[in-house]
Amino acid sequence: MASTDDVSRKREMLQRRRRGNRGRDTALSELAEALYDRYRKEHKIADLNEAISLYRAAAGLRPLGNPKRYLSLRALALCLSDRYQDRGELADLKEAVTLGRAALQLCPPGHPDRCKSLNNLARDLGIKFEKHPDIGELEEAIELHREALVLRPSGHPHRFSSLHHLACCLRYRYGNLGVVADLEEAVLLEREALELRPPEDPDRTVSLNNLACYLEMRFVKKADMGDLEEAIELYRVALELRPPGHPDRSTSLQNLACCLKDRYDNQGGADDLEESMALLRAALELCPPGHPNRGAVLNNLAGALRTKTRLSCLVQLWNFTPLGILIGLHRSETLLTVSETNMTTKGVLADLEEVVTLGRAALELSPPGHPDRASSLKDLACHLTKRFETQFDIRDLEEAIKLHRAALVLRPSGHPHRFSSLHHLARCLTDRHAILGRPTDLEQAVLLGRAALELCPPGHIDRAASLNNLACSLGTRFEKQADMRDLEEAIRLYRATLEVHPSGHRQRFSSLQNLARCLRHRYQSQGLVADSEEALLLGREALELCPPGDPDRAASLNNLASTLGIRFEKQGDMCDLEEMIELYRAVLEIRPSGHPDRFQSLQNLARCLRIRYGNRSEVAVADLEEAIMLGRAALELCPPQHPNRFPSLHCLAGDLRERSEKLADVRDLEEAIEFLRAALELCPSGHPHRFLSLETLARCLRARYGNQRMVSDLEEIVVLGRAALELSPPGHPRRVASLNLLAYDLRTRFEKQANVRDLEEAIELLRTALELCSSEHPHRLISLQNLAFCLFARYGQQGGATDLKEAAAPLDGAVRTHSLPEHPDRRAADLDEAIALEQQALQLLTPGDSDYDTCQRRLTDYLEANTKNSSEVATPSSDAPPVTC
Repeated sequence: MASTDDVSRKREMLQRRRRGNRGRDTALSELAEALYDRYRKEHKIADLNEAISLYRAAAGLRPLGNPKRYLSLRALALCLSDRYQDRGELADLKEAVTLGRAALQLCPPGHPDRCKSLNNLARDLGIKFEKHPDIGELEEAIELHREALVLRPSGHPHRFSSLHHLACCLRYRYGNLGVVADLEEAVLLEREALELRPPEDPDRTVSLNNLACYLEMRFVKKADMGDLEEAIELYRVALELRPPGHPDRSTSLQNLACCLKDRYDNQGGADDLEESMALLRAALELCPPGHPNRGAVLNNLAGALRTKTRLSCLVQLWNFTPLGILIGLHRSETLLTVSETNMTTKGVLADLEEVVTLGRAALELSPPGHPDRASSLKDLACHLTKRFETQFDIRDLEEAIKLHRAALVLRPSGHPHRFSSLHHLARCLTDRHAILGRPTDLEQAVLLGRAALELCPPGHIDRAASLNNLACSLGTRFEKQADMRDLEEAIRLYRATLEVHPSGHRQRFSSLQNLARCLRHRYQSQGLVADSEEALLLGREALELCPPGDPDRAASLNNLASTLGIRFEKQGDMCDLEEMIELYRAVLEIRPSGHPDRFQSLQNLARCLRIRYGNRSEVAVADLEEAIMLGRAALELCPPQHPNRFPSLHCLAGDLRERSEKLADVRDLEEAIEFLRAALELCPSGHPHRFLSLETLARCLRARYGNQRMVSDLEEIVVLGRAALELSPPGHPRRVASLNLLAYDLRTRFEKQANVRDLEEAIELLRTALELCSSEHPHRLISLQNLAFCLFARYGQQGGATDLKEAAAPLDGAVRTHSLPEHPDRRAADLDEAIALEQQALQLLTPGDSDYDTCQRRLTDYLEANTKNSSEVATPSSDAPPVTC
């Protein structure tokens, strides 16, 4: 009522000051001031609009040179700034800045009102920067606030305001440029501001909240838990000063909740997360539909719920990725494992649904044109990404990508949050590439990652995340395209990331793991010993950061074992293998029955034991026994339709076959055959592992035929061999082996059934194999010997001298240094040549070679044939079979 009375009095005074009357400018200004005061109390925009019109009129009556012109300009700028904050029209703010600059020029150093003009202009520049970032204007605002602070020394009644606003501007600059010195200064300034506000001061909560915010930001940068603990205490004090009914209580509830969530993210205290969610729910009750902060509360609550769904086993699965996506695990394996885990965590699914629902509600409160629409789009996209990570519904990922693209459009070049949109969109595209394999997604992810990194110069708060994200995309592209330039760049980026994650930093573990993984890849490709040594050092440091009980310990043990495994493959040091076995045993111990990754741990340990058995099979039968036991346990975890059932069946069958050969236990061979039949059923036509299944089953049946001589096995072996040959067309790396094996099986059936067509086909297959073997081909000797053997067999069956001559011809192509003597009998000369070439073949082998004795027995057969009459050529003995691949 008092405000209305004042406006009425001032209006009457203005009416008495007609146009042209002296003092009219003062009457206009006084009425405008009264209207502005009433606006600040009642928030009626009509009062503010009228005040602006009156101040314009007063300024018009105070031209340059008028001692009161700066007052009109400053007052008009103040009103326009307030109208901008009420209506959001940029033209008002721009005009306020222009007027503020003009007013400041009229208040040179020493002017009694210079400090006010400095403060007002700096404030408007800061407001403008928040909505329309221009780093040049922010720099100007900082300089203005510094000058104002000098004019407000200790004891000045408005020193608090200058300290507070300068700290805010330094915080903005830190957020954009990442200069830590700005953040440090902001903390110092706000501490001083807080000291100037005693407990009963109504502005004390402002300093409490700001100082807590700056400390929280410094914690993110330096990982000093002391900063986070102090921030939580400050937020608690601020909340106490805003009891139920206080208009800003919901803000304090949100601030404390977010800080507690940060502590949960770092220390894993379930109480912190529960309290955070309770505070956010309380804040939501204070923000009913229509409340300006409802969207922010919805987003924060959704974020806390999303964190609640982050089960440690799912995090390990998702982060165990090839430079970002699923390293060492098949995608289908991860999908099923996560799906199975979700089936046992119904609460997780319910939380995720609530997260997405809250995110959608927040977006509805931010329609097109709303200043918070970009952040709402980004938050909902992140919620959908989280749901995708746990349920693997590609529709969630597709929607997330669309939302991130929409947010990016609203954050053009120069926007302070453009980095966030670039970063998250790149990650989603990398994830989609891992699922669908679209090369364009990966290429775009790399481009977006580079753009994000350009926005994060050295010292920037988000530089480490940007370095890591780009390195991840480049590493994935290396795995697809094998371009060493991508791997080299990824290594450089991961090294830079590690530098900004010094000892004690919460992200150092992941940086160590990532760099070690890339070095492991380079060692595998180029064999540089220095890479393996460094990868091991990094892996050991990472393991030290994960003591027993740490959720990342299993991943660290696995990665270190993987690096040792690659070095063992290259150098064959049994000490590496022994350490691998110990590491995998440790992993298995912390993945008990029911753990989603237990299968992989069983397989890893079994594989290492299998290798150790292969290196010292004479004394390590226990390794084979344990590998079989582990393989059975792994198979139990892979029921029908499980994506890992095939490798489980195949590996277990291989171990059983090995034990059958070692202990001559036919039961192991029978079981291996049954497992391999089951594995083959899982590999229909077109399956990438069908060829392997055909070959392996045929090998086991071949072993059983050798023991039991069942014709049915022999028939099946030939059928399997033909199918395998069809899957190894010209150019296939196993074609020569397939030709040799099928020829061997046909020659074996010929011996059993005496069907010369089998022998004829075997000869043709071997001729084809020989054509594919260059002089340096590892299978050339095998093909020469097998073809010679089959031709000699046909010569013995049909008595054809031409066959005996041809039997020697292929071998002659391998050894042309032998000079045959002249011989009057051509058939005898062919036999002499066959003997001579077999002798040369024997010279290519050394005693102890697996084929040496076989070759020697075959030579003996040829020599015996030479002693007989040409019409009584002997057939090679069946106990001297040709060499097989």
